[in-house]
Amino acid sequence: MHKHVDWDEPGTASVQAHYAKDPHHQAEPGSGDILSARLDGLVVRVRVEAHVEATSIGEVVALIDPASGERKKSHGKLELGDTVRLPDDRRAFEPQPGDAAQAQDD
Repeated sequence: MHKHVDWDEPGTASVQAHYAKDPHHQAEPGSGDILSARLDGLVVRVRVEAHVEATSIGEVVALIDPASGERKKSHGKLELGDTVRLPDDRRAFEPQPGDAAQAQDD
C-alpha cells in the first residue's frame, strides 16, 4: 500500500514543462530511476518501481532540506522507505547550490 502525499506544485522547476517541447526526450521513468519532487519545500527522492498512467510508484530514498543539505529520516507522516505515488506533473528539478541566495537577491 502506498502513502498518500500532497506534493508541492513544481512551478518553474517542473520536469514535465521543461521537456514538453523536446520530442526526443523520453519522459516515462523506468524501474530503478530516481525522481525528485517537493514536499513542504523539502526535496523528496523516489526510486521508481513502476510507472502506470503518468504516475510513478516507488520508495522514498531521501528527504533533503535544500537550504542546508541536511538529510532527514522523516517529515510529518512521510518516512524513508515509504511507498508513494508521484504523478509526472509533480516531478521537480532539484534546486542547485545558490538558488536560495539568488532568489533572495531578486
